[in-house]
Amino acid sequence: MSGGTMSTQAPALEIDHVAIGHSARPLVRDIDLVVHPGEVLVLIGPNGSGKTTLLRTIAGLLVPLAGTISICGTPAATMSPRDRARTVAALFTERPRTELLTCKDIVEAGRYPYTGRFGILGEKDEDEVKRCMEATGCWTYRDRDFAHMSDGQRQRALIARALCQQPRVLILDEPTSYLDIRAQLDMLGLLRRYARERNVAIIASLHDIGLAQKAADTVVCIHDGAADTQGSPAEVFCKPRIASLYGLEPTAYNDTFGSFELERAASAARVFVVAGGGTGATCFRTLQRASIPFAAGVLHRHDVDGMLADSLAAHVVYAKDLEPVDDDDIERAKEQIAHCEALICCPERFGTICACNAKLVEYARALGMPVYPTAEAYLAARPHRS
Repeated sequence: MSGGTMSTQAPALEIDHVAIGHSARPLVRDIDLVVHPGEVLVLIGPNGSGKTTLLRTIAGLLVPLAGTISICGTPAATMSPRDRARTVAALFTERPRTELLTCKDIVEAGRYPYTGRFGILGEKDEDEVKRCMEATGCWTYRDRDFAHMSDGQRQRALIARALCQQPRVLILDEPTSYLDIRAQLDMLGLLRRYARERNVAIIASLHDIGLAQKAADTVVCIHDGAADTQGSPAEVFCKPRIASLYGLEPTAYNDTFGSFELERAASAARVFVVAGGGTGATCFRTLQRASIPFAAGVLHRHDVDGMLADSLAAHVVYAKDLEPVDDDDIERAKEQIAHCEALICCPERFGTICACNAKLVEYARALGMPVYPTAEAYLAARPHRS
């Protein structure tokens, strides 16, 4: 199995033939993982596949049913609680029950592995707490009651707590939960910098595979009791693999955009869309939301409209990439138009490479077929159907 990052450093985490679960019957068997310092490894897979159970096992909250886990070269089973707390920090989706504790109180708990028995923080501890709270954007509400903060604010504080623990291995279960889009991007950027600058190995689970594709060095797919697919984002995020992982039709995942698409209408095309250069994307999605099956063309397969139409259109007429649309392409498109009730022409003008597409508009008009500039205009003029 290939990994996303090559490193000459000793592994921060090694998992050798581990089986995990809550009983004698494993949920996932024969897990083999190696994570190096500075690497971000992301677990993906359906709900209930075992991602959180694996993270809890690495964190020491569950005992592996088989196999061994080593942290920075030391068998995890032999580490004292104090040594483990100084080496591994973990954030899970459960929220701590607090009473009369401020946001800063919660974050300061990340420094307790470094304090004496009375848990008194020194100047170095206070500096680290402030630095991590500023980095995660929660310093401004440090004195607020943690129990009365928003979910997003609490998530920032809990990530700050994990960071100020100064671990060599950081475990994060859905770290972007409760965060808005801007905060998700900021947080993942912060975690990547933290991994790189502090040489920390990060193991995280993410439901949003678009974010996983952007943030991970290595991706591990967990499904059907196995973690048998590992690789770089480029290796893992392809249509067949993601469709199989989540039980989807292959066209439901667009590996170019890293996005999922709603199921396309199954019947024959009712409208033909002339597009290209990104002019058709809004039209395609408008027709899909209205459950109107459509054909599209003549497009180049790796044009942005061509890639999207591959997921959404009932039929697509393609020209050869980087080649002008020719008469053969036009004839194939005309065959599709003849069976449609209308044509939508998205471009306001045609460039040299797609100049022949103007013939499709002329052909539709010669058939007496209505031609519309947008999907909205077509839907407004179209009689309602049951």
